[in-house]
Formats: sequence, C-alpha cells, structure tokens
Amino acid sequence: MTTAEQLRLEQTAFVAAVAGKLNDFLSSRQSIMSTISQDIDPLMGSIANLVTGGKRLRALMCYWGWRGAGGKASATEVVTAGSALELFQAAALIHDDIIDRSDTRRGGPSVHRRFSQLHADQGWSLDSERFGHAAAILTGDLCLSFSEESFTDIGERAASGSQARLIFNLMRAEVMAGQYLDILEEVAGPVRDRAGAVTRAQSIIRFKSAKYSTEHPLALGGALAGASEELLRGYSAFALPLGEAFQLRDDVLGVFGDPVTTGKPAGDDLKEGKRTVLVAFALDLATPQESAFIDSRLGRPDLTDEDVAEIRRIIVDCGALQATEVLIDEFGAAAFAALDLLPLEDLPKTALRKLAEATVSRAA
Repeated sequence: MTTAEQLRLEQTAFVAAVAGKLNDFLSSRQSIMSTISQDIDPLMGSIANLVTGGKRLRALMCYWGWRGAGGKASATEVVTAGSALELFQAAALIHDDIIDRSDTRRGGPSVHRRFSQLHADQGWSLDSERFGHAAAILTGDLCLSFSEESFTDIGERAASGSQARLIFNLMRAEVMAGQYLDILEEVAGPVRDRAGAVTRAQSIIRFKSAKYSTEHPLALGGALAGASEELLRGYSAFALPLGEAFQLRDDVLGVFGDPVTTGKPAGDDLKEGKRTVLVAFALDLATPQESAFIDSRLGRPDLTDEDVAEIRRIIVDCGALQATEVLIDEFGAAAFAALDLLPLEDLPKTALRKLAEATVSRAA
C-alpha cells in the first residue's frame, strides 16, 4: 500500500470515528436534556447541526500530532480529543456569529437567526432578535460545557496538571482574549494610531484564530501521545505560521470570496466591521481620503453593494491585497520550512503537508 493510500484510509477512518463519537455523545446528552423539557431540543439540534460535516481541520491536526508522536491509529484517546475540539469550535462559531452580527453560517442561517425565526414562527411575545441572541448564547455555553465534558472523558492523559490539559486550557483562554481584542479594535481602532493597526490585527488573528486552529490542536495530539518538549516546539514552529496564513486567507475570502463557495454574503467582513490585517493595510496604504471613506463605512448596517465595491477597489489599488498575499506566502513558507525539519515518519509528515497545502491555498 502506498503512503497516499494509507493516508486516505487512515484519515477517512479517523474522521468517521470522530463523527460517530460526536453522534453518540450528543445522543446520550439529548436523552438527559429531554428529561428536563422537550423545549430544549432546538439547542441540541443546533449543536448537532454545527458539528456535522465541516473540514475537521482542528481534529485532523490533533490526530496527526498524535500519530507523529507515536500514537496508535484511531485510538480512543485521540478520537475523543478530536470530538472535544469540534465541540469547542462549534461553541466558538455560535458566539462569533452573535458578536459579528452574522446572519449566515455555512450557507444557512446562523444559530441566533434560527432562534429568532423560531420565535417569529411560533408567534411568541416580546422581541424575537433579543430571544435569538439569548438562546444562541446559552447554546454556545452548553456546547462549551460539552467540550469540557468530552475532553475529560479522555481520562488520565488529559487529567489536571497533564501537558494536554494545560494546552487545552490555554487554547480556550487565548480564544476568549483574542475575541475581546477583536471587538475592542472595531470600536477603538478608528481613534487609535493607524501606524500600529497592522500589528494589532496580527495579534488578534494569532490569539483569536491561528493558535486554536492549528498550533494548539497539533500540540494537543502530540502531548496526549507523550511527545517530547523538543517535538512540541517543532510542532509550534510549523503550526503557528500555518494558522496565521489560514486566517489571513480567511480575511481575504471575507472580502473577495464567492458567496456560493464561502457560504457568506459578498463583503461580509466589511459589513461586520472587522478590522483585519487586510483592512489595516488598506488604512495605512490608501490616500487619506480613501482611508477616511473606509473608516466611515466599515461596519455600517446600511453598507451598500456600491460601498463594498468601492472598498474592494481601494484595497486592490492601494496594494493592501498584494501586501496580505505576500504575508500569506511568507507565513506559508515558514510553516513548510519548519515542517521539513520535523523528525516525523513519512505518513504523518505527508498528512501534515497536505493539510498545510489545503489550508494556505483554499478558495473557500
């Protein structure tokens, strides 16, 4: 069997095992929640919907971190860790959509919009939007609780004080810190020094996304398998720049991506007011008049398609898009160089290379 065939079979088996673990876990919790009230079903359904499908990037990074450190294929511990990461990702998406006022997720209504629609369909009293936000916050909190519960199910390897537990705890704390820095920049960015906007935006993507998308999942898998400190440092040298390239590509897609493939409206990041690295470059490189236009329109609920088109034009013409693409290439090159130095067997190294290539070059 070739390396490519072994990789495909092993990865397919792992993804299926994670899906099965999530289904079993949520089914058992559904039984418990139903004893409270059938009215809880929409919360459970929202969680189940979000953890069904998706790219499984974080779970796969965890898996190949495990395998690279000598863990056995599709072992129970790493399957459980993968399901915990998927639950944490789902919780983060629910809360992120509320914070960003995003109406869509993966081509359908976001969770808070689903609850708002439920309110309207049932003809309930008071404000449907407030109900939608409140219900979605609680759904996200429940999902966070499930993530912790699932991770604890790993057992001794994830016990208090273990390297894996320290990584899992740090990952969750950093995401919350990054989220706060993100919303802070939306409101404080216009009155802060523009010279530091790119640096601030890079810090946001590092802690809000890059570390928990690639670096921490890879290290988590390695730690569960007993990886050495040296290997974990090598994992970080590879996965952190990869995660930063991943988020920068996401930022480009948030402005220029095709709604059919991204599942989000055109220019959605501009409507949400995200002060990404791409936007920070534009504010720094554009003319004062163009920068003022971006500042005046970014995040406005009445942002028109014409406004989106004009901001896109400014981003391209001033060189901000090109500067972001250069950063993506630089981070990608750093990641691949670090990957070459990792002392891994052919199978996990090939798997990580393919994941990295898909992450950096993705179109959706």
